[in-house]
Amino acid sequence: MFHETIVLIKGGGDLGSGVAMRMHRAGFSVVVTEIERPMMVRRSVSFGEAVFAGEIQVEEIRARLAEPEEVPALLAERVIPVLVDPQATAVARLRPQVVVDAIMAKRNLNTAITDAPMVIALGPGFTAGVDCHAVVETRRGHTLGRVIWSGPASVDTGQPGEVPGFGERGSRVLRAPNDGFVHAHYPIGARIEAGARIATVTGEADQAGAVIAPFDGVLRGIVHPSVPVTAGMKIGDLDPRVEPRNCFLVSDKSLAIGGGVLEAVLVMMDRGLGGSG
Repeated sequence: MFHETIVLIKGGGDLGSGVAMRMHRAGFSVVVTEIERPMMVRRSVSFGEAVFAGEIQVEEIRARLAEPEEVPALLAERVIPVLVDPQATAVARLRPQVVVDAIMAKRNLNTAITDAPMVIALGPGFTAGVDCHAVVETRRGHTLGRVIWSGPASVDTGQPGEVPGFGERGSRVLRAPNDGFVHAHYPIGARIEAGARIATVTGEADQAGAVIAPFDGVLRGIVHPSVPVTAGMKIGDLDPRVEPRNCFLVSDKSLAIGGGVLEAVLVMMDRGLGGSG
């Protein structure tokens, strides 16, 4: 049975959460590991937000911050356990059949093809057949969500994807003007007019840089105020489509990538890898 197959996902940001959602809905038991202060922007659709909030519901799925010994009980309740486990020591403890690296560091931090019977990684920084069994493409375009069985994903361009039909406004990324901590002046999902101060980044020596809305939009995400940021770092996402409901739905990109992971797991199971229980 799929519910007896543990899928451990390293990284509970929006892409990792899209994977978690697909796998959970398909009947797998999902566990998420995170760092002590996750840096995700789309916190309303990230299971990693449980690290800050204790519990979060993304669409119909609940996740809860947990200790390792609480994992079996939460899985039995169909709740996703979120473990603060920067080194993913739970891999050795839980011995999952599937490990998914969704850290999105653009490089391999500590994932090995020997970590589990099925090891899958998202995006650039990994080579299928060397670091993992399969890589899922994360770059927007015709190959988004495709499973790569040999070789790497597309090279990271460093440029965020644009929203079709919005031209230059498609660059939604908000960046820190200076080092410090982000103090948002609007909640996620708020409508914001061009020129409004979205947030202030306070640093040392009374430094306080303003983050100004470059166009009318909806605040799709912003980092948690306890996360230290550096100048130029991505700290928020302003969506020009002005559809607040989208701020609380897992994105098409995340679901496409999650579908790729699900495909890879089912293919490997069909080949006799990992097993289903």
